[in-house]
Amino acid sequence: MIDFRYHLVSIVAIFLALTVGIVLGSTVLEPTFFKSAEEMTASLRQANEKYLTQISQLQTREEGGDSLVTTHLPDLVRGQLAGERVVLVEAPGASAALRDPIEKLVTSAGAVYSGRISLTDKFVDAEQASVLDGLATNLAQAGTTFPDGATPYDKAAAMLAGAIVTNDRTQAGRANPAATGVLEAFQAGDFLTLNGDPGRRATLAIVLAPTQPYEGEDADRQTNALVSVAAGLDGGALGTVLAGTVTASANGGVIAALHDTGGVASAVSTVDTVDFAAGRVVVVYALREQLAGRSGSYGVGSGATAFEPAVTAPSQTPTPAAGRG
Repeated sequence: MIDFRYHLVSIVAIFLALTVGIVLGSTVLEPTFFKSAEEMTASLRQANEKYLTQISQLQTREEGGDSLVTTHLPDLVRGQLAGERVVLVEAPGASAALRDPIEKLVTSAGAVYSGRISLTDKFVDAEQASVLDGLATNLAQAGTTFPDGATPYDKAAAMLAGAIVTNDRTQAGRANPAATGVLEAFQAGDFLTLNGDPGRRATLAIVLAPTQPYEGEDADRQTNALVSVAAGLDGGALGTVLAGTVTASANGGVIAALHDTGGVASAVSTVDTVDFAAGRVVVVYALREQLAGRSGSYGVGSGATAFEPAVTAPSQTPTPAAGRG
């Protein structure tokens, strides 16, 4: 009986303690808790409104600056690429909205825009690598040898470069007799699409990076395929610029991958602000710098060394650079 009473008292004590806790929580602690929560919420709301206002102001300033540069873009680039021809090569996933601005940009700089090559998803598809390798090998002229360890993308890039770019200005605007059928074969294989007349070879190339880094288990392979394309074009032209947004210079991006290559990074210039008018002007300046045999990494990403290269006034006679590549 004593044990039963002991347990009964214990149980009553427990429920009494719970009751007292509930009463205290609802009458004493609850108002304090809610007051603290309300004050914290008000503080966070105020900070959020402040940040939203700052973001809106920055966006307005950015749009104003972009509008100003766009208005004066012809003056900023006039004559920088006089006498050159430029071809655009789009990576799978590149922004189609940048096509017209880039074409206007290079023509405003005095260059001839020869056209555009848009690489398809199939070009960077891992399952198509062997097909791409066989196609590039079959298209190579008799006696052509590829470097030891050349990937399918290295070989494809070499074939494409021979068809669309040249480092000999006397051959600019002319088709390469040794590359007859190359573009048609890649197009027939659904590895690319053509716009304009890129077969009339250019002296300079712009490679447009994808808007977002590739994802999945084949992401590195796909990214490195584009680095190979940029390197191949640079080897056959007077200069190449790999252009994209700041995401391209972030981890996993094409520009970041190129910066990690060493040799290619010292030859191909990069710009990670092509989505801004000022950044597109930098693309022209970077191409101009390429003609002088120099390269650089420009923009606002972690790998950029400056926003733009040092601008030099264009001479009447293009700088000789036929030995490049």
